Amino acid sequence: MEITLTTPALLFPAISLLLLAYTNRFMALANLIRSLKQRYATTQSRVVFGQIENLRIRLILIRNMQALGISSMFGCVFCMFILFAGYEVVGKYVFGLSLLLLLGSLALALREIQISVKALTLELDDLEEETENS
Repeated sequence: MEITLTTPALLFPAISLLLLAYTNRFMALANLIRSLKQRYATTQSRVVFGQIENLRIRLILIRNMQALGISSMFGCVFCMFILFAGYEVVGKYVFGLSLLLLLGSLALALREIQISVKALTLELDDLEEETENS
C-alpha cells in the first residue's frame, strides 16, 4: 500500500469533529454535575447520587476519549512529517498507530454512551416510582 502526505490528512476533519463533539459532551456534563450537586444537597436522593456516580465515570471516559483523539491527530501530523522526510515505511506504522488510537477513542465513546443510557434509565425508573406512588 502506498501512503502519501494526503492520506493522514484525510483524518483531520473527522478527528476535529470528534474532538468538538467530545468537548460539547464534557461541557454538558459539567453543567449537569453542577445542577445535580445542588439538587443532591437539598434532597439527598439516591437517584441523584447514582447519577453523580455515573457522571464521575463518564468524565473520566471523556477525558480519555479526548486524550486518545488528540494523540491520534498528533500521530497523523507526525506521520505527515515522517513521510515528508522520506521515511514511507515508518510513516505507515505511525499512521497505523494513529488509526488504533482513533479506534480506542471511539470505543471509549461507545462505553460512555452506554453509561449515559444507564443514567437516563435511573431517572426514568424514579419517575415511574413517583407515578406509581401518586
